Amino acid sequence: MDVAPRHRSSIDPGLVPAALWTRAYLRRCAATAGASELTIALRRTDGTASLFRTQVLALGADDAATYLHVERTVKFLLWSRGGSDVLLSGPQAATLTARLKADYAPSGKRGFDADFFRKVFEKPLGFSVVTEAELPGASAAHLPLGRNLDGCRIGFDLGGSDRKCAAVIDGKVVFSEEVKWDPYFQSDPAYHLAGIRHSLELAARHLPRVDAIGGSSAGVYVNNKVRIASLFRGVRDEAVFDAKVRDMFVDLAREYGVPFEVLNDGDVTALAASMSLGRNAVLGVAMGTSVAAGYVDQAGNLTNWLSELAFVPVDYRPDGPADEWSGDQGCAVQYFSQQGVGRLLPLAGIALPPSLKLPEQLEELQRLMLQGDPRARKVYEAIGIALGYSIAHFASFYEMGCLLIMGRVTSGQGGSVIIEHAQTVLRDEFPELRIDLVVPSEKDKRHGQAVAAASLPSLRR
Repeated sequence: MDVAPRHRSSIDPGLVPAALWTRAYLRRCAATAGASELTIALRRTDGTASLFRTQVLALGADDAATYLHVERTVKFLLWSRGGSDVLLSGPQAATLTARLKADYAPSGKRGFDADFFRKVFEKPLGFSVVTEAELPGASAAHLPLGRNLDGCRIGFDLGGSDRKCAAVIDGKVVFSEEVKWDPYFQSDPAYHLAGIRHSLELAARHLPRVDAIGGSSAGVYVNNKVRIASLFRGVRDEAVFDAKVRDMFVDLAREYGVPFEVLNDGDVTALAASMSLGRNAVLGVAMGTSVAAGYVDQAGNLTNWLSELAFVPVDYRPDGPADEWSGDQGCAVQYFSQQGVGRLLPLAGIALPPSLKLPEQLEELQRLMLQGDPRARKVYEAIGIALGYSIAHFASFYEMGCLLIMGRVTSGQGGSVIIEHAQTVLRDEFPELRIDLVVPSEKDKRHGQAVAAASLPSLRR
């Protein structure tokens, strides 16, 4: 594809933005005889579904480019919308489905993805060819959660490097606290449970009573049950996970005896933005240990979409950086998280002791930025450029008028550089998009999710 970004990072110049690559491919389809429509449908176990229509070149015109376009689009749809069955309809559906089945088999290139969705939907990921008439209608479940501020509430947010809690009385925060922890590689769930209990107890001390508890955490939660979550990735024994992790929040809810809701942290990010801004069609993205995201639709509802944007492809270069968990290349986690910072630091000429963990590396970057180190600025510029192009790609999958940007990576002076360069990319490359980039206050960046989480449960009447 003829992809020539107007903006390139001096330390990461090889970026091939998914948005530009896709537009170039679709231009070729429009200018080439024999191109056809391909519809990709994702169906979920609750009967809801989503549809995405695109174009593909005729068989033999450029099969490598066509498969790259389709496979990367399917992967984006899986991680943003979610589904247990992928249905393809169009003249090339059979050929493409055969390749997708092989790649997304348990032993295929996308075995990580296949295993993830098997755990989320409790059935193997399936691929099928259907006719246009057999495509499901687009639908999404709406989650009646959030915007409840009455009573004495606890909100908590469980991140990969810290956990936050807040005590809220009738919508007013009376206490908030942040505690560092290291849950990712802990194999004993007792570590996680003790940390969560500690945060709940901290907040409860500042309330006359506890009426409701709401929480946010990376991962997929259904009726407070943990389906799969990076927070517990160190618990590799499935028997231990089933016995000690899956019902952890169900057990805590029973213990406290009050309305209790846990939701994906990205959804809480989007909810926080919608509540504070009084706007809908909001995509929230939190750049922290990973990339948390969530979506409030045009009607102001949370949906059953996954929005696990850490794993969506945003860079199509063949030698892009690989995610250390999934092994896939060019995914958002390597650009908009502490992992991304760790990748960019040596490219900017910043050498740190190998013993420093990712949160400490970010702290060092922030310190260098405060000192005016030009190398630190280059790291933030690279993140901002990649973000601008990625926002344009996100806009192909989400109807949004506002993007809330949160997370520890965006704290301090570097956050302003990220936003500035993302806005420049959007203005110069995608002037037709009308998306407001919103950054909350420093306090909200660090504690906004815990406060919004507190509003999740409604009080029993």
